[in-house]
Amino acid sequence: MTTPSIPVPNAPSTKFFGTAAIGCLAYAGLALLLMHLLRSDLAPASHMISEYAVGTFGWVMQSVFVGLSLGCGALLLGLTFNGPASITARLGILLLGVASVGLIVSAIYPMDLPGTPSTRAGEMHDLSFMVNVGSIALAIVLLTVSFGSDLRWRPFRRTSIALFSLIALAFVLQFLTLHKGAPYGLANRFFIAVVIAWLITTSIRLRNLARR
Repeated sequence: MTTPSIPVPNAPSTKFFGTAAIGCLAYAGLALLLMHLLRSDLAPASHMISEYAVGTFGWVMQSVFVGLSLGCGALLLGLTFNGPASITARLGILLLGVASVGLIVSAIYPMDLPGTPSTRAGEMHDLSFMVNVGSIALAIVLLTVSFGSDLRWRPFRRTSIALFSLIALAFVLQFLTLHKGAPYGLANRFFIAVVIAWLITTSIRLRNLARR
């Protein structure tokens, strides 16, 4: 039988990291929605969100990547203080760190627009995209599994499983639509939306635990 982890008596830090994660992630989500208005010339169905970082108002999209990175980093620190203590959880937390670094790389190196010559920056962005998607999806799997081993997090596990089911569907749709003529842009937005939803709800759970 798995022994539940003991809460770390560091509620102020945990609450701070939970609140910081919510703020950063909420900003990223709202800024991404704003980009759809600022760059209405790009049809969502046929353009990845990374294309917003190239050209007019590109800095806004770069700030979205930074916001997501900081949100993952804050959640990572909060879970380190007051998350499940299993090896599975620690691996998930580590992968959140990988995604946090990868998102900064995505912010620094813009993608190559379709039809333009390949560049080193574009290659770096494509690599970071693959790393970010894979690491954050696997992190969510591991953390969802680990929530069952901690009495404080066990009630949240059902919510985490429901959101992960949507993430898994979005993950499959993203890679099935990565070809010309497919609505890969919509799949890309669906994946980002459900990932942000999981990150925010997990951050809210973290902050609520600190309040207790």
